[in-house]
Amino acid sequence: MSYGVTASTLRDMTHIPPPAVELRILDAELYQLDARRTQLLHRRAWLLTVLQPGPPAPVMPPPPALPRPETTAPGVQNVLLVLGGILLTLAAIAFTLVSWGSMGITGRALVLATVTLATLGAPVALLRRGLRSTAESLAGLGLALTVLDAYALHEVAFPAADGVTFAAAAATVLTALWTAYGLGLPALPGGKTPSPTLLLPLPAALAIAQLPLLLWAIAAGGGPHTITAALLLTAVLDMVLALRVSSKAVRLVATVGAFTMAAWGLLAAGQLSLDATGPGAAARAAALFALAAAGAFGATWLASDVRLRTGTAAAGGLFMVVAVGGMLRATLPADWTVPGYLACGIALLALVRGRLPEPVRHGLGLASAAVQASAVLWALPVTTVTLFGPVAWLTRVWSGTPADARDAVTTEAFWPAHTAATPLILATVAAVLISTLRTTEWRPRALTAALTLTWATALTIPTALQLPYSIGLLIQGLTIIALLALAHRTATLLALATSLSLTAVSLATEPATLAVLASLTAVFALAAWRGRLAPASAAASLAYATALACATGAALDWQPEHIALLVLAVPVAAALLAARIGDPSTTLAVEITGTVAAVTAISLSARELPMFALVLALCGVIATGTALRPDRRAVGYLAAALFVLAMWVRLSVWNVGSPEAYTLPVTVPALLVGALRRRRDPNVSSWTAYGPGLAATLVPSLLTAWSDAHWSRPLLLGTAALAVTLLGARHRLQAPLALGGGTLVLDALHELAPYLAQVVGTLPRWAPPALAGLLLLALGATYEQRIRDARRVREVLGRMN
Repeated sequence: MSYGVTASTLRDMTHIPPPAVELRILDAELYQLDARRTQLLHRRAWLLTVLQPGPPAPVMPPPPALPRPETTAPGVQNVLLVLGGILLTLAAIAFTLVSWGSMGITGRALVLATVTLATLGAPVALLRRGLRSTAESLAGLGLALTVLDAYALHEVAFPAADGVTFAAAAATVLTALWTAYGLGLPALPGGKTPSPTLLLPLPAALAIAQLPLLLWAIAAGGGPHTITAALLLTAVLDMVLALRVSSKAVRLVATVGAFTMAAWGLLAAGQLSLDATGPGAAARAAALFALAAAGAFGATWLASDVRLRTGTAAAGGLFMVVAVGGMLRATLPADWTVPGYLACGIALLALVRGRLPEPVRHGLGLASAAVQASAVLWALPVTTVTLFGPVAWLTRVWSGTPADARDAVTTEAFWPAHTAATPLILATVAAVLISTLRTTEWRPRALTAALTLTWATALTIPTALQLPYSIGLLIQGLTIIALLALAHRTATLLALATSLSLTAVSLATEPATLAVLASLTAVFALAAWRGRLAPASAAASLAYATALACATGAALDWQPEHIALLVLAVPVAAALLAARIGDPSTTLAVEITGTVAAVTAISLSARELPMFALVLALCGVIATGTALRPDRRAVGYLAAALFVLAMWVRLSVWNVGSPEAYTLPVTVPALLVGALRRRRDPNVSSWTAYGPGLAATLVPSLLTAWSDAHWSRPLLLGTAALAVTLLGARHRLQAPLALGGGTLVLDALHELAPYLAQVVGTLPRWAPPALAGLLLLALGATYEQRIRDARRVREVLGRMN
């Protein structure tokens, strides 16, 4: 742009128009808005005349609401039929049990035959008329009557027969009769569309079919194995029907029966397997589980749903593991029971790699994973006791060397029985995880789980094998080093957990404690230097250094206040390291740990006040060195507070009672900080800059002066207050002026109080009321003057407008 452009040209080039032009624009827009509003009002009036040509039409009231039925007609019908069938069944039972003996043999036979045949034949006629629900009700009554007929037949014709045998025969006959009855009622026409056959007989026949095999096994005098086999065989037959029959009701009954009978059978087979004391008994129990496995694999072959096939294949795999594992348990020592089952579970993986269908292989893989997970859970108590058992040594420090590594962790804990093979189980599962899970998705998780299991293996080897105490300490130390060398987050966390357990278990003896703490300090310091999760490693190293300092002082029989001086070496090292570390998170971790160590030193020295003052002062020196860093200036306040506390403690040791000795060390730094702050920011209030520092000395001194009978303290306080007041007046600062002036007035009143009392005693009684009246008049005059000035200002502004 040329420098010759005039000011008027620049005004015309701005985005905001001149006032005259803007006024014309606003007037034009307002005119257009008024015109548009008038047009809309005319249109509204015309629409009202069109919509209301005459009187409004009467509004018809809504028709009265009809009562709404609370249930449907079929529902009422079904309830009535069910209630009628139940009542008739109860009447038949009462007749059979109560009135049966009053009739002869012929009459009883005629009554039973007539009622049962009539009841079972009535549904045929009812189905022809389309009365399906009534037919279902009478069919249920007829089926109940057949049960009563069987009972009556036993009481009259076969009173001496064995009850279980007769019940087995009756259940078999009733199953066949009800099945034939249900299949013998074909779909009959009923109205315009054919009516399907009855739904009740076949599910009822299947329900009572759960009993024949079980009852025949009991009647034949079969033992627990025979009865269990009957239960499992019944479950297999139910499973076949559930997968092959199309009727929903039959499938439902078959499914419930299969699960129920299988549950009873499997529980019984499991108990038999656990109670087996020899290979023969174990083989018979294994045969039962083999039958269950065959049924499960048969369901896998018959089923069409993928998830069902996978689940049944997994169940079959588990049954095979329990069968073979039970046989191994009967021949191996008790410590190898779980490894035997685990070996069988791992063997399933060989079938997973075969040419079986995908659902079957997936199910077998799930079964193997379930077995391995169960083995790991079985080993969990051993790992827990090994890791947390040494905590009991915190109350028994340096009480003596344990007998072995297991004794070191079971001082107040219970060791599970038959757990010698725990490390082998954990290591085996870890190896299986690494070798089997090779997919990209599951590989990282498998490696993490394998790492955890390997750590648990190393942790439990000394305790499970009852190795010597020193060997156990060495193995745990080597485990920590190996974990830190992996440079993995999970490994570092496991190393920290192991170090805590190792520290606790080393408290049994003094040499072990010192050696372990020194080693852990060095190992974690090296790990932090190598970048192995540096914040946690650095913090752990400093924490163990603090513990080492305490343990060293205790080993030298030092008093706690002298140990505090040794502990202060850790905050010093933390402050020096924090200034050289570039990672902010590591720096923060080091500083926090150093602060905790400093607090520990302060608490150790609190019993002896001179040493307490020295430790506070040394902590102040450390904080001052930290405050020299540009990003830690705020620590300077902490350093000042520590120095002040140290001085106060020292003054109390010297029996100094003057408050100024305690307050002036606070006031002087506070005033210096306030002066520096006002120099950087002149807008800071004097109350913020100088108020706290001045109040810290003036208020305690004033309170002490009011109770002091001597003249020296009030004189010095008055002189200091006068100087503060003059400085406040010189620099026009409110805080020094108000605090100094108020202190000066109160100090003067304290000194002149006897004379004022004497003067008041000589004044007449009318003088105080007169003085109060004059004061009120002066206040009133001042108030009136302010009101008049405000009125004049308002009048002037009104004339200007």
